[in-house]
Amino acid sequence: MKIHDITLKIHGGMAVYPGNAPPGLRVYRAIPDGTSNLSELALGVHTGTHVDAPSHIRTGGLGTESLSSESFVGKCRVLDLTNVQEGVTANDLEPFSIKKGEIILFKTQNSIIGFDKFREDFIYIEASGAELLARAGIKTLGVDYLSVQKFHSGNSIVHGLILDAGITLFEGLDLSRVKPGSYFFCGLPLRINSDGSPARAILIEGME
Repeated sequence: MKIHDITLKIHGGMAVYPGNAPPGLRVYRAIPDGTSNLSELALGVHTGTHVDAPSHIRTGGLGTESLSSESFVGKCRVLDLTNVQEGVTANDLEPFSIKKGEIILFKTQNSIIGFDKFREDFIYIEASGAELLARAGIKTLGVDYLSVQKFHSGNSIVHGLILDAGITLFEGLDLSRVKPGSYFFCGLPLRINSDGSPARAILIEGME
């Protein structure tokens, strides 16, 4: 059994989606002024590896507390979509025979290029691809960048197609060291009720 940590490291200079709050970590009490070291972490809920809730795009929508815990763990498939140059379409996904209840992770050129700085030309999901996933009835989707939506698309259509279908959405997965194939997925967001939450995500190889 081998464990792959697919969580982006949180640090002060990390890439964040434009408009999101940058992370900050500071020590506010240190030995010898006290008996222990205490630090404070401040960050947006859509920082690094995170989940989106329906309230991210819908006023009055459900928050992260509404997400099913069953969608956080289970057998999954990492799909090889590294040949896609812009947006993932239904035609790109049809050969994979995606089935109801699956956990599906997309490995694209995003994982190959890396996460050192924010890139506006990241690989995203086209509406047709999101529609296929919604029709298939998958329970969880994970993508290897900070959004499923094309940068500056001017709408939330793709987010809506996914979240309105009841699909739990993980964004910001680091699949750079993971080969396409079958794994056991575990992604645990913080227990907060918000429009999103940072999460720790791993893939376990050998127990899929």
